[in-house]
Amino acid sequence: MPAVEVNGLRVARGGKLVLPDLSCRIPAAVVTGLLGPSGSGKSTLIRSIVGVQQVAGGAVEVLGQPAGSPRLRSRVGYMTQAPSVYGDLTVRENLRFFARVLGLGADAVERAISSVSLLDDADRVVDRLSGGQRARVSLASALLGEPDLLVLDEPTVGLDPVLRRDLWELFHELAANGRTLLVSSHVMDEADRCDTLLLLREGRLLAAATPAGLRAQTGEDDLDTAFLRLVEGAR
Repeated sequence: MPAVEVNGLRVARGGKLVLPDLSCRIPAAVVTGLLGPSGSGKSTLIRSIVGVQQVAGGAVEVLGQPAGSPRLRSRVGYMTQAPSVYGDLTVRENLRFFARVLGLGADAVERAISSVSLLDDADRVVDRLSGGQRARVSLASALLGEPDLLVLDEPTVGLDPVLRRDLWELFHELAANGRTLLVSSHVMDEADRCDTLLLLREGRLLAAATPAGLRAQTGEDDLDTAFLRLVEGAR
């Protein structure tokens, strides 16, 4: 059973269909990369999965429940593109606030802070942190409660290569422990870090495959070139 199943999803924004008729599945307990250029519909699909996007038609089922169901609130962690934390609070104060909302204790806070390597900065005010550090605070808040599904919208944008490597290692560690991760990116060099891929362009699914499967499908070793081959074939 897939962790997420999308059938005939239609989303309109500003009078235009952003997702005209999208169907896809996200397998459980793996890292799925959602890739495509800016404006391809990645964030709209993510918001539909999390249950905060008004849809015009179709269905989205998450962990066996309709997207946005109250039962999913503690089972889905969501990290937005923009850091969704309070700038005038410290890292630890932010995490304590979100932990109280979820009914969690201090141990969960410390585990989340440690998992994103922010223990040394836990008592610093968020507004005084770098952009990459603020992104890590948002990720820590999404990790609170150890959700079954973790949805991350461009989590590695602006991060240095070492931190990007460490976060991808964390993502795969979480998947190895049974979590499902959906990670969006517009950078194709991150595709090789994923177990499986969903490639979007202009609101349409170009491919759902593993990196190896995408190479075999297109006959290209370079995933950037493979994506371009799919785009040209879809015209």
